[in-house]
Amino acid sequence: MGWIEAVVLGLVQGLTEFLPISSSAHLRVVGAAFGWDDPGAAFTAITQIGTEIAVLLYFRHDIWRIIRTWVLSLRDRSLRSDPDARMGWLIIIGSVPIVVLGLLFQDQIETTFRDLRIIAIALVVFSLVLFLADRIGSKQRQLTDLTVKHGVLYGLAQAAALIPGVSRSGGTITMGLFLGYSRAAAARYSFLLAIPAVLGSGFYQAYDALGGGTEGTPISWGPTLLATVIAFGVGLAVIAWLLRYLERGTFTPFVVYRIVLGLALLALVGAGVLTP
Repeated sequence: MGWIEAVVLGLVQGLTEFLPISSSAHLRVVGAAFGWDDPGAAFTAITQIGTEIAVLLYFRHDIWRIIRTWVLSLRDRSLRSDPDARMGWLIIIGSVPIVVLGLLFQDQIETTFRDLRIIAIALVVFSLVLFLADRIGSKQRQLTDLTVKHGVLYGLAQAAALIPGVSRSGGTITMGLFLGYSRAAAARYSFLLAIPAVLGSGFYQAYDALGGGTEGTPISWGPTLLATVIAFGVGLAVIAWLLRYLERGTFTPFVVYRIVLGLALLALVGAGVLTP
C-alpha cells in the first residue's frame, strides 16, 4: 500500500465509519474503483482503531462515568440500579454476539464476505430495512429505557455488520429505531456499543499482523498508521455533525445513497468493469 492510497482510505474510513453506509464496504469499493488491491479486513479493523479513539475522546466524560459507576457497583449494591452501571453491563452484554460470530466466521469475513456482489446486495437490502425502521419507529425511548433484551437485540444487529455493506452503525441504529428509540439515542448507543468490539478487533488484527499470522493482504505499517490517524481526525468531526443532524434530520438521504451505490456496484460488476 502506498502513501496516497493510505490518505484516501483514511479519509474514507473517517467519513463513513459512523454514517449508516458501511465503512468496510466503502474501503473495499474505493480500492476497487482506483484499481488498488483489496486493503483487506485487517487494514479495515486497524484503521477503525482511529475512529474508535475519536469516540473515546468525544464521549470521554460519559465513558469515564459509566466505567467508574460500573466498577463501584461491583461492590456497592445500591449503585446497581444506577443508569450508568446498567449501561456498563448492557455494553458488555451487547458486545457478546459480534465477538462470538466474529470468531466463528473469521475466514469468511476476510474472504467470501468481501465479494463486491455481496456488498452491493447488502447495501441495497439493508437500506430498505433502515428506511422502514425510520418510518415506523415511535422514536420515544431514550437510553435510560434500555433493557437487557434490548441490549442483546442491539448486539445481534451490530454482529450483522460483519458482512461489509450492512454497516455497524446502520445495523444498530436500525434496531434502535425498531425498538422505539429516538434517532439520536440509537446513534449514541451505537457509538458506545462499538467500542469494545472495534478496539478488540483492531488490536487483535494488529497483534496478529505483527506476529506474521494475518492471512490475505499483508499490512504496510507506515501507510496503515497514517490512515488510522487521518480516520481519527475526520471521524471526530463526523460524530459531532451526525449527532447534531439527527436532532431533526432523517435517514432518507443515507438510504437513497446506499441504494444508488449498491445498484451502481452491481451494474459495474455485471459489465465487467470491476472484478468482484
